[in-house]
Amino acid sequence: MQYTYKILLHKEPEGGFTVPALPGCVTFGEDVDEAMAMAKEAVELYLEEIEERNDAIPLN
Repeated sequence: MQYTYKILLHKEPEGGFTVPALPGCVTFGEDVDEAMAMAKEAVELYLEEIEERNDAIPLN
């Protein structure tokens, strides 16, 4: 199954970015472009972990 999420990055004081649609999904990057690329990977890993635990996948 394929999921689509909007990625909105919120800069954190310690330099990281969070993905608000997925609680606990955090990524880092030197700049916004790098953070966006890293966020895509972080979302994939986040969803894989949820599936492995048989938890409900957030749909928005």
